[in-house]
Amino acid sequence: MVFKPEPIFEAIDSLRTAEATVILPSPQGERFNFRIAQELSKASHLIFICARYEGVDERVCEELVDREISIGDYVTMGGELPALVVVEAVVRHIPGVVGDVESVWSDSFEQTLLDYPHYTRPEEYRGKRVPSILLSGHHEQIRRWRRKMSLKRTLERRPDMLERVRLSNEDVELLAEIKREEPNS
Repeated sequence: MVFKPEPIFEAIDSLRTAEATVILPSPQGERFNFRIAQELSKASHLIFICARYEGVDERVCEELVDREISIGDYVTMGGELPALVVVEAVVRHIPGVVGDVESVWSDSFEQTLLDYPHYTRPEEYRGKRVPSILLSGHHEQIRRWRRKMSLKRTLERRPDMLERVRLSNEDVELLAEIKREEPNS
């Protein structure tokens, strides 16, 4: 099933302003990422066309859609959840949406590395303990541990990301430590 153009054209005509950006979540679109989320957060008016099944008549894409965005290399049954993913990622970059703007800047992908592990109380749960360094109160050692864990997680799960990041001398040193600590080294 393909959505007919007439109802979509009428809907967009009734909603569109000069500032509007019309987005079609689509597996054929550019792959959504942090940069696009930041860019879209500066827009004053976003309109999402959420198709189902086979999508929309191509004339909709040609005449109405400003951007096709893919949230990954898979297909969902409709555009609603991909649109929600984009909205969730975009709005957190709008000033005032997240209480502490620093938390947005420290999240994964902001620094082009995955985030370090987070812990809370109790100190021990089912035999698993919070790493002692985090309980030490030594801020520099905690900072270094977090950076090391971020590098380690990125190396293990998304090594492609390390190719895009400018590593500091400390990062190179921490990566060497991580590799020495690997059981199969």
